[in-house]
Amino acid sequence: MSIEAGTYGVWQGTAGWTEELAVAAEQAGYGTLWVGGSPDGDLRLAETLLAATDRVLVGTSIVNVWKDDARTVAASYHRLEERFPGRFLLGLGIGHPEATGEYASPYQSLVDYLDELDAAGVPQQGRALAALGPRVLRLAGARSAGAIPYLTTPEHTARARVELGAGVFLAPEHKIALNPDPAVARDLARTTVGFYLGLTNYTRNLRTLGFTDADLADGGSERLLDELVYRGPLESVAARLQQHLAAGADHVVVNPLLGPDDDGPQQVRALATALGL
Repeated sequence: MSIEAGTYGVWQGTAGWTEELAVAAEQAGYGTLWVGGSPDGDLRLAETLLAATDRVLVGTSIVNVWKDDARTVAASYHRLEERFPGRFLLGLGIGHPEATGEYASPYQSLVDYLDELDAAGVPQQGRALAALGPRVLRLAGARSAGAIPYLTTPEHTARARVELGAGVFLAPEHKIALNPDPAVARDLARTTVGFYLGLTNYTRNLRTLGFTDADLADGGSERLLDELVYRGPLESVAARLQQHLAAGADHVVVNPLLGPDDDGPQQVRALATALGL
């Protein structure tokens, strides 16, 4: 594995990233900043974060292949690689049928997109795939640097490591809610998870992990929320995130759920201390 991502990274959607948060995450010791929320194919936000920092990797999680064509994304990749060599990782994903009118033949569409990136000179080690099921996990290992699973558990990480084999980059995302008020943290968890429970790609994967229809109903059961969003004392949250590493992850993508009154930079610094960064 040649990706220098560090052991932990910070994920935020496009609306959640600020230069202040990016600098705080880098200074706290995180190795990668992950841009979520289907960023535009021009990759301007990734470029802004790269310019605001000195050494961290910046990755997309993920560029939706239905949103921007491969030629546009490849040109953006090469622009960032020229300006910030070795500091950008193109994370790609197929999106969701509920959100994409053109959604069809998802596996073949992803293969075709990778073929176009090959033709445009985007190297295999410069990209990674959002992957949950065995088939796309194997594709990630064969056609990219590795896999960036989203909305998963350490049990899924262990399964993904088996599918990928040794030496292939594996970076699962996990949500945390560090607001000191347990009710606020729980509401953040339920609101966030509830959105994803309307997307069949995620619910199908959660069922393979043993969650039932009852767990997936009404915004998610307490059991589901506890497994998908780590809450509580910092030391407890840090210990649970480390379970992904024990299960075979190379890098853990930490996704702080932030309410309007939460101090994102302070939270990532405090968690970094608990993680020993």
